Order: sequence, then C-alpha cells, then structure tokens
Amino acid sequence: MHGLHLTADLRDCPVARAPMTEPDALRTLCVAAVHAAGLQPVAELFHRFTPAPGAPAGGPVGITGVVLLAESHLAVHTWPEIGGVTLDVYVCNLGGDNSARAHALLEALLAA
Repeated sequence: MHGLHLTADLRDCPVARAPMTEPDALRTLCVAAVHAAGLQPVAELFHRFTPAPGAPAGGPVGITGVVLLAESHLAVHTWPEIGGVTLDVYVCNLGGDNSARAHALLEALLAA
C-alpha cells in the first residue's frame, strides 16, 4: 500500500481567530477543507482542553481535532497560548492516487 503523510508545525498563528479556541469553528473549517479537497469524512471528534494547573483564569486553551477519512485521517492541534498549530494529513493511495487531494487539504488549512 502506498500512502502520503504530510505534517506542518506552525508558529505565530493569529490567536484571535475562532478556530484556535472554538471546537465548532475548527470543525467547520476542517470538514469544509476535507470536502473541498475531494476527500470523504467518515467521523470526527473535536475536544477543547481545560486550562493547565496554574494557568491564568480565562486564558485561551487549545483544541485537538480529528477527522477520520475514508482515505485515512486529518489531525489538528492548537496551542493558542503560544500561537502554535500542528497539522497531520495522511491519505492512503490503495485504490487511486490521492496525493493531490492530500496537498490540497494541507494547503487549505495552511491558508486558514
């Protein structure tokens, strides 16, 4: 089986943008990007973390989101407290070459 695994570690991301701290906003962004790339979502889970012990009350907290794809997965982790985001896109190429779709998905998320 052939697959393509793309990752990105982003810094200086705009913390005020809703997808950094709001699970519904991140979900909407991710699922729309998956569809636009021509991939097939089959399930998803988005979780907002609670502030770490000792962190200032009311400060931003991150999200982990996963979209399971018929072709494999998309995972996103936000760290608004440091303006960071990691992206993980993996697609299988068993029934056809999905490489262009994987690149399109990652590019859409990088643009956002």
